[in-house]
Parts: sequence; structure tokens; C-alpha cells
Amino acid sequence: MAATQVLQSEWTKIRSVASTVWTLGLAAVVTVALGILISLLSKNDFDNLSENDKLSFDPTFISFAGMSLGQLAMIVFGVLVVSNEYSTGMIRTSLAAVPQRGTFLFGKIAVATVLAFVVGIITSFVAFFLGQAMLGSHKASIGDPGVLRAVIGGGLYMTLIAVFSMGVATMLRSPMLSLGILMPFFFLISNILGNVSATKKIGQYLPDQAGSRIMQVVTPIDDDTPYGPWGGLAIMVAWVAVAVIGGYVLLKKRDA
Repeated sequence: MAATQVLQSEWTKIRSVASTVWTLGLAAVVTVALGILISLLSKNDFDNLSENDKLSFDPTFISFAGMSLGQLAMIVFGVLVVSNEYSTGMIRTSLAAVPQRGTFLFGKIAVATVLAFVVGIITSFVAFFLGQAMLGSHKASIGDPGVLRAVIGGGLYMTLIAVFSMGVATMLRSPMLSLGILMPFFFLISNILGNVSATKKIGQYLPDQAGSRIMQVVTPIDDDTPYGPWGGLAIMVAWVAVAVIGGYVLLKKRDA
């Protein structure tokens, strides 16, 4: 099967499964809604902040506060795109139609990545503009130094979370096992490692913590992270590459 046919086939598959479409919509709604709420609360609480916190106040990053929950839906989307075929048994039919497993996998990932990026970039811009509207006089402008980079970075971050999840799901095959590992990894382990002083230096190299730096404009005063926004994104890309390559290697080696 030609590459263009594979892409069309994968696009049809993703579109025809309601759960994958719904999770993308949920990622957008949750990210924007929570960002608006946190921005409004931050504006009302600004006068109560310490001097250091006022100096570290990052209106752009605050409007992305909903990403922490929005990425949950992106993880589910990435897992479902890959593991739906395993749970339904359709994977045998798919691999019979596209025997070149690399073409099959990268076609699937390419279509899902474009979809995730479109949703991610729209979500990021909407979250930014609505969040800034809530912040009133404390808001940032899209033309301020570093802001446009952070907003585009928000879209890239959401996309990379989805692609990382696709790689992990390709390795594990089971949707329950994939979600059972990814959810605690991002919502428990990463937070614990990142907030405990003894393990903070390890935590800052995890994909979500490194990648989220791209969305920061103001660096906190006591911050000692050894990389900047683009360095953090590069670390996240490296994690994603390892996950996807791992998925590809295992897909090539084992039976459907």
C-alpha cells in the first residue's frame, strides 16, 4: 500500500472512532476553562503575593495552568489512537494490508500528530487570549518578548505529550496498561520527583517538566534549572524519540 493510502486509511480510522475525537475536544475545553479560572483567581490574589512572587509573576504561564489536566486527555488520545486496534483485534487486518510495519506505524503517528498539533496550537492561543483577558491590568501581550514563543510552545507541548503516549502504547499494546503507567507517571511520580528537594534534579529532566519550560516567560527568582525554554523542549523531544523508536523496534520484532 502506498504511503498516501496509508495516511488516508489512518485518517479514516481516527475519524471513525468517536472516543479519539472526543478526547481531543476534551483536551481543548479543559485546558481553556481551567486556564480562565486560574487566571481570574490569580488576578484577585495578586495584591496578597509576596514581593518575590510578584517579581516572578508570569501571566503567560498562568493562562496555561489548565495544561496539567488538558494533557490527561492528550495522553488518552495518544493511547487510543494506537491501542484501539489491539483491543479490537483489527491490528492483524491492518498489518496484513500494510506489511511494512514502519510505514504502518509512522503513517498512524503522522496523522495523529498533525491532528494533535492543530488542536494543541488552537487551544494554546485561545487559552492565552482568554486567560489574559481575565488577568486585567496584570496581563501580557502577544508582542511582549518571549510570549509568542511560549504560546506556540504550548501547542508543541500538547502535541509531544500525545506522540510520547503513542510510542508508549505501541510498546505496551494494551490501553489499560499504557494508561495505568502514563497517568501515574505524569500526575504522581513526576510531581513528587519535581517537588522533593532530594530528587528535584532528576525530576527536571522528565518530559513534562522539561517540556513545560517552553511555556514560561518569566523565570522564577530562585530557579536553578540548568536549561532554558528550548533546551527543555529538546529534552522532551528526546524522550518522545526514544518512546517512538522503542515502539517501532518492538512492532518489527513481535507478532501482531
